[in-house]
Amino acid sequence: MADKVKSIPNRSDTIFALASASKPFTALAILQLAQQGKIDFYETLGRYLSGFPAEIANTVTIHHLLTHTSGMGDLLKNQEFLDEAGTWSSAAEVMNETIKIIRKEPLLFSPGTKNSYSNNGYDVLGAVVEQVAGQSFYDYVREHIFAVAGMTRTDYYTRTQWLADERIAHPYMVDPAGRRVDALRAGEGAARMFIGTGGGNGFSTAGDLVRFARALQGGELLSPTYTELFMSPKFPNRPRGAVDPTVRSFTAYGAPAPVWNGHLLFGHGGGAAGESTNWTVYRDLDWVGIILCNYDQIDIETVINKERNLIAG
Repeated sequence: MADKVKSIPNRSDTIFALASASKPFTALAILQLAQQGKIDFYETLGRYLSGFPAEIANTVTIHHLLTHTSGMGDLLKNQEFLDEAGTWSSAAEVMNETIKIIRKEPLLFSPGTKNSYSNNGYDVLGAVVEQVAGQSFYDYVREHIFAVAGMTRTDYYTRTQWLADERIAHPYMVDPAGRRVDALRAGEGAARMFIGTGGGNGFSTAGDLVRFARALQGGELLSPTYTELFMSPKFPNRPRGAVDPTVRSFTAYGAPAPVWNGHLLFGHGGGAAGESTNWTVYRDLDWVGIILCNYDQIDIETVINKERNLIAG
């Protein structure tokens, strides 16, 4: 159900919170600005954003941020962020206060020496988009990505909009007592924030994500050269479990780009309180796989693997 209290079912056009599955929107915005000559991948963060200590501003590059090799950490482990995030009441405050907290966090390792998934890095990229484009991150992606791709139901909705709009699914999380509760009405998890960030919690539908994939591969969002630069693998990743010779893990800009049974894929998943999502572009098979769920603690990996075996097996 999209809303159990109002007995509203999930439908094919229901809008779901994406959690981290919206990170590629942030990366795409960076690629668009790079294509325009306004951002260089090799340049350090200090060229675009002020206020970071020299050991970060002068060493972390845009490439590092895009590929999770910056050494930046995860605000979901930062107590100040956890305490304050639910109190912010505007998009500007969310952006400014998030970056203010990130500026105080030390790097976990030297940039470029390791690959470690970083929400902070993508929050920072959202701020870079804002600074370079001269407009809010949210307005930029609405104008240059969502509108161009015809994604009419996709947006970074505010908490107020989420509560009021019956088209948007409520997130149902498992609480400490094992009960499934409405995280939006309870003000828990990502749903307690006024709005999402460059690091996640944009909103979309299955249809809009197909439109996004078609626009991306059709050259509507980037030139063919920059589309390939965006979607192509940058480096391999070690397998986390048993080695499967038909599967190879790679990182692209903004998303994993695995090889699955000889086919090159591109897509991203997301998970938060009451949110489980994944979308995959099967680049040479003319397929797009989309999984959107407003429950957490589900075995989404099994569903993803079944999808991939059916399409690319």
